[in-house]
Amino acid sequence: MSTFDYDLFVLGAGSGGVRAARLSAQLGLKVGVAEGDKPGGTCVVRGCVPKKFMVYASEVPEQVAYARGFGWEAQTGRFDWTKFRNANLAEVSRLSDIYAANLVKAGADLIPAWAKLTGPHTVHLTPTNGDAPYEVTAKTILIAVGGQPFVPEAVEGHELAITSNEMFLLDKLPKSIAIVGGGYIAVEFAGVMNGFGVDTHILYRGDQILRAFDQEVREHLTQEIGKKGIKVMCHADPKKLEKTDKGIKITLTDDTELTVDQVLYATGRRPHTEWLGLTDVGVELDGDGAVVVDAYSRTAVEHIFAVGDVTNRCNLTPVAIREAVAFVETAFKDNPTAYDYANIPTAVFSQPQIGTVGLTEQDAVARGIRVDIYTARFKPMKTAFVAGESRTLMKLIVDHKTDVVLGAHMVGPDSAEIIQMAGIAVKAGLTKAQWDVTCAVHPTAAEEFVTLRDKRMA
Repeated sequence: MSTFDYDLFVLGAGSGGVRAARLSAQLGLKVGVAEGDKPGGTCVVRGCVPKKFMVYASEVPEQVAYARGFGWEAQTGRFDWTKFRNANLAEVSRLSDIYAANLVKAGADLIPAWAKLTGPHTVHLTPTNGDAPYEVTAKTILIAVGGQPFVPEAVEGHELAITSNEMFLLDKLPKSIAIVGGGYIAVEFAGVMNGFGVDTHILYRGDQILRAFDQEVREHLTQEIGKKGIKVMCHADPKKLEKTDKGIKITLTDDTELTVDQVLYATGRRPHTEWLGLTDVGVELDGDGAVVVDAYSRTAVEHIFAVGDVTNRCNLTPVAIREAVAFVETAFKDNPTAYDYANIPTAVFSQPQIGTVGLTEQDAVARGIRVDIYTARFKPMKTAFVAGESRTLMKLIVDHKTDVVLGAHMVGPDSAEIIQMAGIAVKAGLTKAQWDVTCAVHPTAAEEFVTLRDKRMA
């Protein structure tokens, strides 16, 4: 008989925590999961899922414009933000309930409470219904609490800004917005707000938005969103926010001023570890507050593991799920498993979308790999027919010596769907010759990936 209340106790019911808990419970283990918010984590509750519904909604005006180009007498009408917002939140609640039901169905105890560690095997729980706090013990503990957005407190007037969390709850759409940041969240919300008819500005302190992406991808997206009316200001770093009769006045470090109705900070996320008591029990945190783990997601304490955004390794929902699967193999199936982070396909739901997998051109050059670069820029059929301006970019990075495709990148409609399949080829290490002998699906944009011929060397 175990001397612990649980074989496994999970802090956090996001994608990683839920997958680990379900798989462990299905092995016959006694599993508990503490979650003080809705089950589902950032992705389901206030991240990728409700954001993509916003993307769908905001794309309607452009699609209606296309419809007119194809001969339809179509008009957009008036967008009812409140109706959409409420429907979005209702769908989030439905999906969250499914997460909860799946945990229970697997045999895990879902406990609505905030949790922290008060001992190496002891979890302190504060129920969200107001009941008295209590403690449970667990043989193995998994930290899967994710991260949270923030507004830098060094910015004077920072309390006037909101984060991505509040974007789904707005009482009404602003007439104008400044989005501070240049990553996934910033460019995605910029496309959404612009699609809703909001005067949209991106303020980014660096040289070019989407740091760490391929340089041609960054440049191409900047051009494309500019055509849609999004204003991108680089080398722009706010130092002060001030409420005025005309809105929120932003003063940049170079004393440039901009006044908008709403300011959104999308400059990153912090691991949600501040109140968990981790260092008190020997778990090491890095300078950003992320849990330090080895290749098997084990912390400095042998029986305490961590997966997902709280480790700040690769902050993507599918990665957290894969880390959770590897954790179960390692901790409970005597099969030490380390997740392979190489060649992870990903998408940015900007407008137009980005799909990317593998090395960028800059990565390859930095590693000293001699590569052949294949690119194509073209107007998709749909755009060309209606005399639109948008252009698609497709790019392959190929090892000159081995002919292996090291990276694939795309900016344009359906990039997210296309890159999933391209990701299989890159992960498998297929050569450019093997891509080339694959029959094209015509007429599609995706066929460009198997018909690229013009190259340059880097």
